Amino acid sequence: MKFDVAVVGLGPVGATLANLLAGYGLTVAVLERESVPYALPRAVHFDAECMRVFDAIGVAQEVGAGCHVSPGMKFVNANGQLLVDWPRPQEIGAQGWHSSYRFHQPDLERTLRARLAGQPNVSVHLRSEVYAIEESASHATVRYEDLSCGRLKAIHAAYVVGTDGARSLVRRLIGSEMADLGLHERWLVFDAVLKRPWSVLGDHSVQFCDPARPATYVRGVGNRRRFEIMLHPGEDAAEMARPEAVWSLIERWMTPEDAELERAVVYTFHALVAQRWRRGRLILAGDSAHQTPPFLGQGLCAGIRDAANLAWKLAAVRRHGAANALLDTYQDERAPHASEYIKVAVELGGIIQARDPAAVAERDRTLTTAPRMLRSLSPRLGDSALRLDQPVSGTIAPQPALVSGQRLDAIAGQSFVVLAKPGLLEAGATEALRERAPYPLTVIEDGGVDALNCLKELDAVAMVIRPDRYIFGTASDLQQLQALIAQLGQAVQAEQSHVPVC
Repeated sequence: MKFDVAVVGLGPVGATLANLLAGYGLTVAVLERESVPYALPRAVHFDAECMRVFDAIGVAQEVGAGCHVSPGMKFVNANGQLLVDWPRPQEIGAQGWHSSYRFHQPDLERTLRARLAGQPNVSVHLRSEVYAIEESASHATVRYEDLSCGRLKAIHAAYVVGTDGARSLVRRLIGSEMADLGLHERWLVFDAVLKRPWSVLGDHSVQFCDPARPATYVRGVGNRRRFEIMLHPGEDAAEMARPEAVWSLIERWMTPEDAELERAVVYTFHALVAQRWRRGRLILAGDSAHQTPPFLGQGLCAGIRDAANLAWKLAAVRRHGAANALLDTYQDERAPHASEYIKVAVELGGIIQARDPAAVAERDRTLTTAPRMLRSLSPRLGDSALRLDQPVSGTIAPQPALVSGQRLDAIAGQSFVVLAKPGLLEAGATEALRERAPYPLTVIEDGGVDALNCLKELDAVAMVIRPDRYIFGTASDLQQLQALIAQLGQAVQAEQSHVPVC
């Protein structure tokens, strides 16, 4: 059997991508070396944009039930003085979800895998280690070893997406080097599970900007708490990860009487972006394409955004006659967007990790509000044929509640969507828009307060939203809306005949 897409790696990004592709009706093969999700926590944060993607898959309610809504982050210096208070709203935000969630990665992965198991057009191959990929004019052949028996096998797919992590085989086969954005530091990361009530550090994440020993505290879900401690040059990683050493580093806050140590490991935090995300039928997503230090909590978020951006474009090519060149817009849009978040994380790392006495004194004297990069953090997608010359084009769309009480995403599904004021579309205009669109299009006319306020803030009577929930463009009248749909057709490069389905 030939598949539309083969996904190499079944971490949260690979599982999200496979679920999205299945929702678009594509046939998907997933190859994963391990038999079960990694049992210990790794990523601990995602945002409202990720929750919208989980909602599109159909698991948002289940995922949300296991999350803790984060109240934000505080930065304090060596004397305990508050340098920065970066609160996160506790109410539902403009995207229809909370802005910041803490989660337990093994739980998320189990939920995503369970959803995937119910997708009839997905074939999951566990204990399968990919060792080679060969490209031809019509497809790619993925060769792998079935580790349960040692048998060598192969599958064929139109495209192969590597969500296989920082040491990605797919990236090596593409031949893509990594651009260094300037941070390489060793940190000891350890997770503790509380044994008794403990509230010394509260629910906020705390960045301890102490030049003697920079550290981070993260309130996880349930009784889980995480600490991250920067190592000094020359300190032995194995020695520092010993339980006695770990407890000595946090004894002013927590002791073995308070909690059990679940794991302790030394990571080198990197800031890297692949220079090439696609070669022919091979594509990268998640950590195989970019790696970020954790100071902004955006590592997983970037991978989920990759999946949402790439999934609808693969569907456009495989199901709706779009030209293969549409896939070139994936790196054009995502690489600058991911890079912006990584650069901000590096800047935050500079604040947290500062050690020079003069720099520390200047930081403590001047850093009394959220740093500029946090106040202005709302990057647009990078330049591509899908980003118009409009201020809002390429920014994440709001999700208003509609008159029906439903959210916009629930009506739109995995399609493009037009949100318009009532009365804008004349008789037959809705069907005409759908006929001109190169991709499934949902048209919503809504006079609810939320929808009208969204359009008012954009100074528009209609907006066109992409399947990944980024704004394609806005219109001030019907003629402009019709022109937007025509521009969309040009951008997606729709062809007259559909690509044959495997």
